[in-house]
Amino acid sequence: MEIFSDPTMLARIQFYLTAGYHFFFVPLSIGIALILAINETRYYRSRSEKDAAAAKFWVKIFTATFVVGVATGITMEFSFGTNWADYARFVGDIFGAPLAAEALLAFFLESVFLGVLLFGRDKVSPKFYLVSSWLVFIGSALSALWILIANSWMQTPAGAELNADGTRAVITDFFAAAFNPSTIPRYTHTVDALIIMGAFFAIAVAAYYLRKGKHTEFAMKTMKIGAAVGIVSSCLMIVFAHSAAVVVAEEQPTKLAMMEGMYESEVPPLYAFGWVDEESGEVLTPFYIPGGTSFLATGTWDTEFLGLNDLAETEQYADLDVDSLPVNAVFQSYHIMVAMYGLIMVCVILALVFSFRKGKVKNMRWLQTLLLISPVFPFIAIQTGWFTTEVGRQPWVVYPSTTGPDGVSLLTYNGVSQSVSSVEILITLLLFVLVYAFIAVAWVRIVMHFIKQGPVLAPAGVGILGAETDDADEAKAASTVSDDKASASKGGE
Repeated sequence: MEIFSDPTMLARIQFYLTAGYHFFFVPLSIGIALILAINETRYYRSRSEKDAAAAKFWVKIFTATFVVGVATGITMEFSFGTNWADYARFVGDIFGAPLAAEALLAFFLESVFLGVLLFGRDKVSPKFYLVSSWLVFIGSALSALWILIANSWMQTPAGAELNADGTRAVITDFFAAAFNPSTIPRYTHTVDALIIMGAFFAIAVAAYYLRKGKHTEFAMKTMKIGAAVGIVSSCLMIVFAHSAAVVVAEEQPTKLAMMEGMYESEVPPLYAFGWVDEESGEVLTPFYIPGGTSFLATGTWDTEFLGLNDLAETEQYADLDVDSLPVNAVFQSYHIMVAMYGLIMVCVILALVFSFRKGKVKNMRWLQTLLLISPVFPFIAIQTGWFTTEVGRQPWVVYPSTTGPDGVSLLTYNGVSQSVSSVEILITLLLFVLVYAFIAVAWVRIVMHFIKQGPVLAPAGVGILGAETDDADEAKAASTVSDDKASASKGGE
C-alpha cells in the first residue's frame, strides 16, 4: 500500500498514536487532580476517617495515572528530534521557552507536591497538606498552559519573523508569541474539557460501587462531587467552545471550511450531522439551520465565508490542494465532538438530579450502567476535538493564520526529517503499539486493583501506595509492646 512508503504520512500516524495515547492520561490526571483536591478539602474540614480514606483513594488513582502520563509524554519530545527534525529546527527558537517553563515551573511544582501527598500526610501540618493537594492541581493546569502555548503558536503564529535565509522562525516578542490569538480560548476550552473528563471518571467510579452494592456512602459522596463539578464545567464549555470557534473563524478560514464541508463561498449553515460528498463538494444531510454557523461566528445570519476552492486561489493559501484534503474526516470529527457534548449534558444532568434527589440513583440500575460507561463520551469528544484541530490545519504544520507574520508558516511535508526512512518509522510505529499496549494493560490492572480495594484506610505505618513508611518500625514496636502486655495479663490470670 502507498501509505507504507510515505514517510510524511507514517510520521503523522506515529505522532497521532503517541499524542493520542498520551492525551488519554493527561485529561484523566488533570481532571482527577481537581477531584483529589476537593476530597482533601472535605477531609480537612471533617477530619473523619471515612473522608481520609476517600482522599487517599484519589491520591492512589491520580498517582498511577500521572506516572503513565509522564512516561508517554517523553516519546513525543524525542520524535521532534527524529521524525520531525526539520520542523524542530524551524520552531526551535519559539518552542524553547514554553517547553522549558513547562518543565521547570509546572512539572516541578506538580511533582514536588505530589511527593508531599504520597509521603507527607503524617509529617506536615493538615493545612500544608491541603495546600499541597491544590498545588498539584494548579501545577497540572499550568503544565497544560505551557504546552498549549506552544501548540497554539503553531495554529496562530505571532511575535516572530523569519530569519535571514528563511529557514527558521525567530522570536521577536515573547509575550505576543506566548499569548497569540488562540492561546487563551484554546486553553480555557481544553482545560475545561479535561475537568469534565475527571468529573465523569469520578461519576463512573461511584456508579461501579453502587452496582456492586459496596462503599455506598463513599459512592454517593463521589457521585455528588462528580455531578457538581461536571455540571459547572459542562455549562462553562458553552462559553469556552464558542470563543475557540470564533478564533477559528477569524484566523483559520481553511479549517472552518473543512469543519463545515464548504467547497464554495457561502453563508454557512449549521449542520447537526451529515456526510460530505468530496467529489461533488456537497454536504448530504436532511436537516440544517440556514446561516446558523454564520450567526455563531459573527452574530449575524448573512455573513459569507470563503470556501476551499476560493481560498486556494488566494496568495496566502496557494499551497492548498483541495482535492487531497480530508474534508469529510474533519467534518465528521467536528460534528461527533458536538454530538458527544449533547450526551455529556444528558448524563451529567441525570447524575445531578438523581444523586441529590434523596439518592434515587442508588436504586436506578439503568442509570448506574449509563454512568458507568459515561467517561467514553468526554473521551471521544476530546479525541475528535483534537483530531479536528490538528488535521483541520493541513497541509500546514505551522499554519499561515490571518493575522500571522508574513511568511511564518511551514508545510507538513517540509517538517518531516529527510534522514528517517519509511521502514524505520514503520518499525518504531509497531514497537510503540506493542509497548503502549503493555502499559495500558498495566495501568488498567493497577487502577482496577485500587478501585476493587476501595476507599480503605491503610494500617498504621503503611503509606498511601502500600509501602511501609519510616513510622513502620514504631508501629511494629507498639504492636509488640501491646502483645507483651496482653501475654503478661493472661499469665497473671
